[in-house]
Amino acid sequence: MPEFGKILPFPTRDPTRGVTQPGLPDGRAERIGMTPTLLAAVNAYADANGGGEGYFPVPNAGLHVIRAFHEMDNHYVYQPSLCITLQGGKEILIGEETLSYGPMQCLVVGLDLPACGRIVSASPDAPFVGITVELDIAIMREVLEKLDTPGGARTNPVRSMFVADVDGALADCVLRMVKLTETPQAISILYPALMREFYYWLLSGPNASDLWRSAAPDPHLDRIGRAIHLLRENFTKTLRVERLAEAANMSQSSFHQHFKALTAMSPLQFQKQLRLLEARRLLTTEALNVAEVAYQVGYESASQFSREYSRTFGIAPKRDAMNLKAALV
Repeated sequence: MPEFGKILPFPTRDPTRGVTQPGLPDGRAERIGMTPTLLAAVNAYADANGGGEGYFPVPNAGLHVIRAFHEMDNHYVYQPSLCITLQGGKEILIGEETLSYGPMQCLVVGLDLPACGRIVSASPDAPFVGITVELDIAIMREVLEKLDTPGGARTNPVRSMFVADVDGALADCVLRMVKLTETPQAISILYPALMREFYYWLLSGPNASDLWRSAAPDPHLDRIGRAIHLLRENFTKTLRVERLAEAANMSQSSFHQHFKALTAMSPLQFQKQLRLLEARRLLTTEALNVAEVAYQVGYESASQFSREYSRTFGIAPKRDAMNLKAALV
């Protein structure tokens, strides 16, 4: 099964492909005075833990810092999280939709979803800098139960991956999470309280309505979650829609409608993304040829696998594997 957050970085983006590069809409960073302080703290953490560019996890805290000096594509399975951009720009391809976000904006992920993340604004002088906070949906719902329903809250389902703004109170809380790393022995004691505060600001901030709809207990969300779990555990097998709908305890038409509404993909597209992500991992880490990988992840035709792999990653599987292995040396 593809591992969450297992990223294989390599700049495979075709420079001829058009992208909408997010900038600094409405002077957001200037209005929020916390931005330079938080950016400095995140850069200081990266510098103290090896420096350069890459991924810098914070032990026992559910935080991950990323810093990149160049544009790149990253294909992986997102888990429930809040991915905040502090400097630079990023876009996410989920299904056939593209979400763009820049400084002091974040990507909210409510379900396990395969997607392609593209850093579209980064350079050695102005690197992309971001921080990801893993979400504990159970604790998030405990906090939600103690809050009044925000005005304008709706009951219709919201995408399980969407872009939101980051306000000053939430940024200040994230800053204190990062600063807590300077006292490692305090993380296990103080971090849980900081997370509850984090959820409070998240659920009472400018995007409260969408976040409530994403986090509140919802029978459709939970049912689709069961089907996604079945897909993840059996992504190499042929799974009929009837079986997935049965796992979700829904009719086939209702299941397909709600699955697409929440994930921006059909169940078949979702399964294909899982297969291709696992194939990319195997090509990079195992001594297998393209045909062997194709059959191992569930394809009956190596040529079909190669076509779909090239369409998804923008490069043939054999060439991609060579590039990825070279990047890891």
